[in-house]
Amino acid sequence: MSAEGGTKAIVAALAANLGIAASKAVAFAFTGSSSMLAESIHSVADSGNQGLLLLGRKRSERDRTPQHPFGYGRERYFYAFVVAVVLFTVGAAFSLYEGYHKISHPEEVKSPVWAFGVLIVAIGLEAFSFRTAIKESNEVRGEQSWWRFIRRAKAPELPVVLLEDLAALVGLFLALFGVSMAVATGDGVWDGVGTVAIGLLLGVVATILAIETKSLLIGEGVDPQTERRIIEALESVDEVDHLIHIRTEYMGPDELLIAAKIAVYHDDTAAEVARGIDAAEARVRAQIPEAKLIYLEPALDEASRTRAADASSTGAAEARKPETPASS
Repeated sequence: MSAEGGTKAIVAALAANLGIAASKAVAFAFTGSSSMLAESIHSVADSGNQGLLLLGRKRSERDRTPQHPFGYGRERYFYAFVVAVVLFTVGAAFSLYEGYHKISHPEEVKSPVWAFGVLIVAIGLEAFSFRTAIKESNEVRGEQSWWRFIRRAKAPELPVVLLEDLAALVGLFLALFGVSMAVATGDGVWDGVGTVAIGLLLGVVATILAIETKSLLIGEGVDPQTERRIIEALESVDEVDHLIHIRTEYMGPDELLIAAKIAVYHDDTAAEVARGIDAAEARVRAQIPEAKLIYLEPALDEASRTRAADASSTGAAEARKPETPASS
């Protein structure tokens, strides 16, 4: 994901959520609808979340230090995880509490025209934000399904914005349903039902985000297809016999660490081995641009050691043979 694309989606979501939060707060003041209050709190939480994502991107760009020799790329994962926690505690927990309160003590929805008008405007703004996130995601998603993209993306911003916008859109329709039923039936319990549904929705989205960002925060390696490309690039170098083992880990969305042990030929000189390592690193970076940190350890595998030992033994035996006197 390009920095420009991710930032564009976050800013679009931030602008939309600030406008939506203000309009929902006004609607709540006129209607007293708990669904509108829950949606207003949801939009405020989303606005804070977008601010956290922008902060995480900014802080991750700091130069590496002796204390953090691999840099600060994982700060983007940390702030994305905080977003999941905020979405759950502020959005889901508050909505569930408010919904329970409204179901236990139902109240009539006042001035429903305000609620309907604000909800329609909010749906339009949220749809714009969601469309921007989809457009930016399509530029990096490739042939992946949406679920696979959310599961496999190493840059957390677009999956977070996508899920937040989707939850916001569905939540707006749930609020519209709750207010409509409350007005149609005159029973304020429906308003509380819509609010509880919003809380459950936010809880599900927050759980998905927490699981995915936790995995990134702990450390994820490349997918099997990318690992095969790395192995092919390494083994395409003449000085590399084959790969012994490999480990990969993303230190940040745009910084991949590769550590591998490669088998080299027993009769190569140190200069040839060094030249082969440089060539292998160059080929990997040509295939995987985010491979910023590559550590290759040359070694002889068991077969190579056996051949080297046999060759050494043969040479020693030849050296010990007495010379045959020349015939006269």
